Amino acid sequence: MKIDSTLYSYYLEYNAAYKSKSQLIRVISENWFKDNMFCPFCTRERINIYNNNHPVADFFCDFCGEEFQLKSKRQKLGNIVVDGEYNKMIDAIYKNSVPNFLFMSYGLNFDCINDLIIIPKEFILPGIIQKRKPLSHFAKRAGWTGCNIVLKDIPDAGKIYVIKDKNVVDIQEVRAMVERINFYRKIKDIEGRGWIADVMNVITQIKKKVFYLKDVYAYVPYLRNLHPNNNNIEAKIRQQLQILRDNKIIEFLGRGVYKKYECDSRERCPEL
Repeated sequence: MKIDSTLYSYYLEYNAAYKSKSQLIRVISENWFKDNMFCPFCTRERINIYNNNHPVADFFCDFCGEEFQLKSKRQKLGNIVVDGEYNKMIDAIYKNSVPNFLFMSYGLNFDCINDLIIIPKEFILPGIIQKRKPLSHFAKRAGWTGCNIVLKDIPDAGKIYVIKDKNVVDIQEVRAMVERINFYRKIKDIEGRGWIADVMNVITQIKKKVFYLKDVYAYVPYLRNLHPNNNNIEAKIRQQLQILRDNKIIEFLGRGVYKKYECDSRERCPEL
């Protein structure tokens, strides 16, 4: 199975039929996904498109049942992706009914896909949802409050590339990266997932492959702000580091020293 990162043939096919750029990219992306996208969570080689206006997701896997919602941006994804209504999103998170997200950036002239990232639904947590200002009373939907998904607050382990810098990542590598975080995806408690994700994100922010416990402790104020009801942040950090050690996200080298396991498009994941 081979993935084609180019979009231009779809642009030529549908450009004349759609004056709206948002409708055009929706049709282009839907058809590209229908022809190219596999399920990262099982062995299915294609995912399916829901009928228009499905309330939660755009695509689904008819084998494992995973659902996907696509968000597309021109040129670069950036740190923030606009999403829907704030309260509905928060409610869906606590009900564990959020779909997996696919974030796609595409070329200025609809020529190719620059980046395509999978965010497993378990990484969509209240802490990465940014509340926007309500619409003014002059607006048609006065008072409606939207939200943003803050990508920079998602740890690297939760951002799985299918296409990176226009280069297609090997399917087996994508599935290996998903397999690597299966321990995390099995955690149903949102508070528990939140702590692990927050500490993973701290480790992402530490720009060293080998780091020290004191490097993580430097983020105690940040973690205290995220978890104001916890009075023993340092002990909680050590607990999360132990979980990440046990699941081969990091390696313990001794005396408060840790090493990151790298897992990206250039390096195979360690066996779990």
